[in-house]
Amino acid sequence: MDRRLTAPFIALLVALAPSCGAQHSSPTPARGDVVPGVEVLLRDSLHLLRGKRVGLITNPSGRDRAGRSTIDLLYHAPGVKLVALFGPEHGLRGAAEAGVAVASSVDSTTGVPIYSLFGPTRIPTPEMLKDIDVLVYDIQDVGARVYTYEWTMALAAEAAKKPFIVLDRPDPVRADIVQGNVLDTAFRSFVGQYPVAMRYGLTPGELLRYLVGTGQVKADVTVIPMQGYRRSMWWEETGIPWLNPSPNLRDMDATILYTGTVFFEGTTMSEGRGTDRPFRVVGAGWLHDAGAIATELNALGLPGVSFDSTSRTIAAGQKWGGQTIPMIEVHVTDRNRVNAVHVGVHMLRAIYARHQADWQWRVGSIDRLAGTDQLRKAVEQGTIDELLARWDEQAAAFAQRTKKYWLYQ
Repeated sequence: MDRRLTAPFIALLVALAPSCGAQHSSPTPARGDVVPGVEVLLRDSLHLLRGKRVGLITNPSGRDRAGRSTIDLLYHAPGVKLVALFGPEHGLRGAAEAGVAVASSVDSTTGVPIYSLFGPTRIPTPEMLKDIDVLVYDIQDVGARVYTYEWTMALAAEAAKKPFIVLDRPDPVRADIVQGNVLDTAFRSFVGQYPVAMRYGLTPGELLRYLVGTGQVKADVTVIPMQGYRRSMWWEETGIPWLNPSPNLRDMDATILYTGTVFFEGTTMSEGRGTDRPFRVVGAGWLHDAGAIATELNALGLPGVSFDSTSRTIAAGQKWGGQTIPMIEVHVTDRNRVNAVHVGVHMLRAIYARHQADWQWRVGSIDRLAGTDQLRKAVEQGTIDELLARWDEQAAAFAQRTKKYWLYQ
């Protein structure tokens, strides 16, 4: 089935899921009461899959609160025939490093074929989909435009041309905060497929509802919502056990800072990969004045963070691998006040201003990550304040546009 869904029709599909009404009428949940979409599906919406041949896009984050894999849960669900598995970036088991192609294979436990969506193709092919009646998505993302999981979801939903079901999960950094610029589609890539804000403030299901409802993605989508989730929740408040959503997001501080420090991937500086604090430290062999720059950044009084100098030995295979280099560490002091995009941009400018002779952009990379070439130009020209003011306006406008697609208050 390949038909464009209007926003009201998508809303109706979600409203039909038995748990959805409870999202808006149940009392405020106590800490730790959130039930992820996979459990809601198994409890009261399994009729959507019963008697169907099912394909599943997932990784290690797809599991219930008891730690049971969504793969195993669907494989053993009565009346459900799991016939294909699809793995995103980092693979079905989540072990591959960023950007490394993943091969297709067979799941050793179930014998179900695994198709890679981060190899020769990033979109399910008709051959992969021919024996599937419905395609299910269950992956935890981090609410950041530069993460690839949500684009695997959107591309697969449109390619499926058959029912696509999202088992919803939390936005770990709060779904009531939107920050950063909206992607300029001239810079569209796999780290930014559609014009959404850098920190977009939506759950996976809400994001796909927005993309389909605004006509940007054409797909037959049903979202199985969580029970007990509120937009203002941090990850720890959901009660769902933390599993690294990817190899280098290992804690909440890194996840919070990611939408700012990720910009350093677009430079020859280290963004902390190959250390014990990826996305919490940045550095280079020539950053001999890390302490002075940290002091300068602290003087800006950026909300919710402080800066310090440190050093780390970088693991082989990463930028500056095998070397011990000076670095700047970002400490989160108040996660409710952090604007990581502002933090990252101010760090770029402070280091660039002192090290223009050492500085090198990875031009294609920085523009893709930023979703614009304006960040690179503003850092070079010293106009980041004006840039960030425009970006704040874009974030506020995006937050308003997405409200009608919310599933949670």
